[in-house]
Amino acid sequence: MDKKIKVLIVDDSAVVRKILSTGLSKNKDIEIVGTAADPFIARDKIITLRPDVITLDVEMPRMDGISFLQRLMAYYPLPVIMVSSLTQAGCETTLKALEVGAVDFVAKPSIDVSKSLEEIVSELAEKIRDAATIKVKKKVYTASLENVNVGKKTNRSSHALITSTHKIVAIGASTGGTEALKDVLVQLPPNSPGIVIVQHMPQLFTKAFADRLNSLCAIEVREAKDDDSVIPGTALIAPGNFHMELRRSGARYYVSVHQSPQVKRHRPSVEVLFESVAKFAGSNAVGVIMTGMGDDGAGGLLKMKEAGAKTIAQNEETCVVFGMPKEAIKLGAVDTILPLEKIPATILSLV
Repeated sequence: MDKKIKVLIVDDSAVVRKILSTGLSKNKDIEIVGTAADPFIARDKIITLRPDVITLDVEMPRMDGISFLQRLMAYYPLPVIMVSSLTQAGCETTLKALEVGAVDFVAKPSIDVSKSLEEIVSELAEKIRDAATIKVKKKVYTASLENVNVGKKTNRSSHALITSTHKIVAIGASTGGTEALKDVLVQLPPNSPGIVIVQHMPQLFTKAFADRLNSLCAIEVREAKDDDSVIPGTALIAPGNFHMELRRSGARYYVSVHQSPQVKRHRPSVEVLFESVAKFAGSNAVGVIMTGMGDDGAGGLLKMKEAGAKTIAQNEETCVVFGMPKEAIKLGAVDTILPLEKIPATILSLV
């Protein structure tokens, strides 16, 4: 019999601890080895229980989840899944947690009314399985890029508003993608080609994510709306729970945002975006598939390559999860395999 995944639940709400413990325990491959009401209790239980994965509440008494996560990543790194409130503040704090070292997150059952309790627990169980495969490295948190890039946005290209683009960059990512995308986009100059992005995230989180990137990057980054133009110096991120497709009218590229059924278990789906880019941009595009679990986007990237686009995959060494890139490589959809730090310059050289 395969070894069970040992999970420690850290949450100040007794109700949430009970809900998660009961729901997750129904999975034969998951064992709840303990719960903790705050980080100080969690610290002692981590040493004695040695969990494989931790679920961590963002807001807790005595020490907030971010401060605890910083200490954990520096001294005893483990895969951590954040359990977040679906609020603006909760979204921003969750993005900070991903920056500090958390591998993934789910929205709290009591807050996310768009899903049933069973769906939330099922999603968390799946993410626990994914997290258990990740080898987390020690990470000492340093000053955020906000302090590094101050003033770099002032050179954004004003003519982008009236200029159509003949080059498109399409990027897809999932687990680990929030930090990987940041590392790529902050390196791009304000005259970069138009960029369309799918990052697997729920509603509200994509808006907070886009706003955060916009504060760091020389290009403009925003959550996409239906009929938004894809223009130089701008990156559009698919909104949570909506597919995003590229369209073309004459020389103008724009996006269509809609709620068609899930593809590859996702909405937004990288597959949907890449297939549309293959159809409407063809050889005028560059496709990039980055860190993430599963195979979303692999088939679409192959269609992009067959349509004449140049294609890039992030390499295994720099991925949090080498799932999506691996599947694309297996399909023969990838021209170039690169470490994360070389992707921005390569994108620019190809366009």
